[in-house]
Amino acid sequence: MLWKEFRKNSAKSRNGPRKIKSLSLVAPVWNRGASGIRGLSKAVDPEDNQRKGRTLLQFLTDRFYDVEAVREYLLRKQVLKVQKKNRSVTYIKERYGPYVAGAYFVLKQGGSVKFRDREWMRADERGLSSLEFQKLQEVPLEAVDASGCAINYQGLDNLLALKELQSLSLRRCPHLDDWCLGRLYQLADSLQELSLAGCPRISERGLACLHHLQNLRRLDISDLPAVSNPGLTQILVEEMLPHCEVLGADWAQGLKVGPEEQSQDAGGSPIPA
Repeated sequence: MLWKEFRKNSAKSRNGPRKIKSLSLVAPVWNRGASGIRGLSKAVDPEDNQRKGRTLLQFLTDRFYDVEAVREYLLRKQVLKVQKKNRSVTYIKERYGPYVAGAYFVLKQGGSVKFRDREWMRADERGLSSLEFQKLQEVPLEAVDASGCAINYQGLDNLLALKELQSLSLRRCPHLDDWCLGRLYQLADSLQELSLAGCPRISERGLACLHHLQNLRRLDISDLPAVSNPGLTQILVEEMLPHCEVLGADWAQGLKVGPEEQSQDAGGSPIPA
């Protein structure tokens, strides 16, 4: 095609001085059209990308001065989220009573509850209607399973008003600490079962506060990483609550063996009959 155009213009030049049409370079594109090289350069402009990158970098620099500031920002955001989840449901308590308010708080956190002579209730998409609240207004709340919920010191206010509560499971609650256990004495008259298994922030100091719960019949204190000596702690808790079945570590776990006993075990001395 280009060769024919060249020969045509050459023949015209021999006949006389005529104006030769200039050939323009074109580049094919995927939509079967043509675009000049200058147009393609505008489609992918490296300066524009660099300008956007500088803008984003400037925003991050202005917002976060260093990695520590980013970490503090994320931590503060997480704390505010936990505080929002543990707000007191005062409006529901004033309108429907403490039983419904406590159930609403636990269900909203993703737990489950059991009213007297009723089946276990778990949170779903639709939640509880006001009509169901009215039916349960005078029915005591007997059991609460808040395993894995984000309950903290402030959020316990919604549970301490449940004076007929018999069973409370707080397994694997990441924000439950020793200060929280110091408030459970308000449930001493009714609470019979308590599970604190897997709570990472509970230590021996918090377990010592449970001496008020003399009506407990079952207590689970297994898998508490903040407890330095699980075996000895279980023995002390059993003495503190003599009528309670304490579940946890083996009684010998964490007990240190003296040097004399270690040497006897190494020597293989027979055990006297």
